[in-house]
Amino acid sequence: MKNIKEKISYLQGLAQGLDIEESSKEGKVLSGIINILEDMAEQMEDIGDAQSDLEEYVETIDEDLYDLEDEFFGDEIDDEEMIEVKCPNCKEIVCFEADIVEDEDLIEVTCPNCDEVVYVNDQDILNGTNDDEAINNKKEDDL
Repeated sequence: MKNIKEKISYLQGLAQGLDIEESSKEGKVLSGIINILEDMAEQMEDIGDAQSDLEEYVETIDEDLYDLEDEFFGDEIDDEEMIEVKCPNCKEIVCFEADIVEDEDLIEVTCPNCDEVVYVNDQDILNGTNDDEAINNKKEDDL
């Protein structure tokens, strides 16, 4: 910001050195432009200061949130087993909890990148049974 303010001060000095009367048309325009530039530089400096303050505040909140998560969850997050599956469509690695494999409900895991189904925990579907038929059978089993 100081660099911009220095350049504006230089322009003010140049304008004064040209001996352009501020009462002339050119003098009024040049003086007005320099005043506007000076105001803009001050506002940009204020915005930069506010941005720095916000960044510092967000970092503080992030650190506090990390501490709260660590205190609340502890090692619980690290103890969960994860399964990694490569998406057949976009080739991205999709991670999900290992508990899904054993869940009795029909669960489909989709790729967050392309919405392609990468895993289904129902054995009927995995063995090639029609999706609708497997879902209907699963619903009948639940009754």
